[in-house]
Amino acid sequence: MTTPTRRMARKYAGHADRPVRGYAVVLGTYTLTVSALGLLGRAFGVRLPDRLTWPDTLLLGTATHKASRLLTKDAVTSPLRAPFAEFDEETGMGEVNESVRGRGVRHAAGELLTCPFCLAVWVSTGFTAGMVFAPRLTRLVATMLTAIGVSDALQIGYDAARESIKKQS
Repeated sequence: MTTPTRRMARKYAGHADRPVRGYAVVLGTYTLTVSALGLLGRAFGVRLPDRLTWPDTLLLGTATHKASRLLTKDAVTSPLRAPFAEFDEETGMGEVNESVRGRGVRHAAGELLTCPFCLAVWVSTGFTAGMVFAPRLTRLVATMLTAIGVSDALQIGYDAARESIKKQS
């Protein structure tokens, strides 16, 4: 990294240990991915949809939420995060809290892979690209994830109702 860039990163971070270079790599990777998708679409003559409907937006939003939670918090997907994070504690409902490990790009990637809000941008980009390249498959996968999310909400509601009944007894 050039000296002015290092100075800028140090000034930004102040006394905190922020992986600004790592963030730049992650941001650059995202930009390259979106650019590659655009070029791929152009090369194959894929046309953008005239519009996405509100039901599509709701479906993709719900699926993005569920996929982001599965990838960043689910105990079963922890092997995907293990190179970048370490286990802290179980939080219930099959989810875990983890601490990010490493420095630089490893740390920045760890933050991305342990934060459902951060990863949602990437997941949503994938679903949106899916609506351009393979809308039927994308709707199928999004519907499956949305059904899992609805099931989760029902499970949580069931448990809450059961606890409420227990307390009244």
